Amino acid sequence: MDNRTEISSLGEFGLIEHLTKNFETQNASTIVSVGDDAAVIDHFGKQTVITTDLLLEGVHFDMMYTPLKHLGYKSVVVNLSDLYAMNATPTQITVSIGISSRFSLEALDEFYEGVHFACEKYGVDLIGGDTSAAQKGFVISVTAIGEVAPDKYVKRSTAGNGDLICVSGDLGGAFLGLTLLEREKKIWLENPNIQPDLEGETYITGRLLKPEARKDIIEFFETNGITPTAMMDVSDGLSSDLLHICKQSNLGCRVYEEKIPISNESRQAAFKFSLDPTACALNGGEDYELLFIIKQEDYDKLTLNEEISVIGYMTAIEEGSKLLTRGGNTFDIIAQGWNAFG
Repeated sequence: MDNRTEISSLGEFGLIEHLTKNFETQNASTIVSVGDDAAVIDHFGKQTVITTDLLLEGVHFDMMYTPLKHLGYKSVVVNLSDLYAMNATPTQITVSIGISSRFSLEALDEFYEGVHFACEKYGVDLIGGDTSAAQKGFVISVTAIGEVAPDKYVKRSTAGNGDLICVSGDLGGAFLGLTLLEREKKIWLENPNIQPDLEGETYITGRLLKPEARKDIIEFFETNGITPTAMMDVSDGLSSDLLHICKQSNLGCRVYEEKIPISNESRQAAFKFSLDPTACALNGGEDYELLFIIKQEDYDKLTLNEEISVIGYMTAIEEGSKLLTRGGNTFDIIAQGWNAFG
């Protein structure tokens, strides 16, 4: 067994100093960072956007198949995704953790290595947080702060009738990655001698364990003068997330099954598990793609970006929220995505 350093040997301030020593400030808006009573930020005339997420072991992640480095990375990325969904640029994060004594200092180092990697990749500063002993498991709370030019933020409630429904990337992969990892975990628990078989499924497992936030799409909007009329990130599944936009904008929608982007890897994996790829894309969740609504006159600009699919359009509320299948049938879109309290 590798050397194990007990966290208690450092004390709280020593621990925070140890975990944050490699983080360097990247944003002019970060005036005072880690190491004081509180951080100071100044967005110089921009509006400030704030989001926070709580991640609990056994609810949001399973330590049996989640590497700590990936977990640190994902904890940051899922928060940044919420800022991009507001059309904002992330600038700072705080990370708070509650850890039981089963975690060593080396384990925490791995987690913070992932946090650091995400901060570097997305250009954000870690400016604070808290560490606490927990009775059991691992609790993570991340707050992300971003900036946006005055009134350029995009809400869920401002879509217009006839506007186009778009989504970035492809959908359903993370759900299929979870399905695969849960299946292998079950097999392993029943027979610990059998090694997990993730052969050839790096795409879907990566979609779950190491998602990316769509910084590139927000940059594309800015470069091409596009401001979505409504936007959110796909965390609970396309169906339930789109229904949020419909409800808050007081509109209906039409979505075409053949337009929903699904990768070949996800399609093959779905068939292997006897699942319908469209159902995985509609109800999966955790893809962290951007679901956004644009005016029809911006359609031509989208052809410049292969990462964006137009999947339908917004309608009057009386027309309901409908999926038009490949076979020409029409179904009501229902929220069958992930429910935190289900």
